[in-house]
Amino acid sequence: MGYHRAGFDVTGVDIEPQPRYPFEFIQADATAFPLDGFDAYAASPPCDDHSALAIVNAAKGTGWMLEATLARFASLGAPWVVENVEMADMPGSVKLCGSEFGRRARVGDVEVWLKRHRKFRSNVWLWGAGGCNCYGKRIIGVYGGGAGGPRNGFRGKGRAQAAREVMGIDWMTGDELDRAIPPAYTEFIGTQLLTAMNERAA
Repeated sequence: MGYHRAGFDVTGVDIEPQPRYPFEFIQADATAFPLDGFDAYAASPPCDDHSALAIVNAAKGTGWMLEATLARFASLGAPWVVENVEMADMPGSVKLCGSEFGRRARVGDVEVWLKRHRKFRSNVWLWGAGGCNCYGKRIIGVYGGGAGGPRNGFRGKGRAQAAREVMGIDWMTGDELDRAIPPAYTEFIGTQLLTAMNERAA
């Protein structure tokens, strides 16, 4: 959604069906899908084996996809970006947080902020959004066992709806929300990709 808002015509590829995906969707193995014919590329390889929760849940055997995706994209002549979790080994990446985009919600008298750190690495120069300032705030995480789950800083009634609000996503299930990237992040990154593309074309 964020790349769409930035100005891209988006085509999504995933090996699993995505019935709520709002744009053109192709069910296929993204690691083998032909990459010709597109102006820019974005990928979010499975993050399970790179997250802190891998210690608790055990590795799922998908960690190789991040390195493979970075290697495959490195051969492309077009702009690309790869996203993953904070603990992923992605030198030269930019880290974004929901607090940088004012992603917050109110649940009764409680204000909660989105703490969702994500890295973005690209073959074009990316800049950050001003620095994370979620520390010291009442936060709500969207990860692990579900949006607004028991590991989050906020545990009050209405946490699931608050999670959807802070993420800026109202069309996904809780499980889908766990793996989603806030559109504010990808709109910010997508705008930078378009700027780079326009400069190359000039």
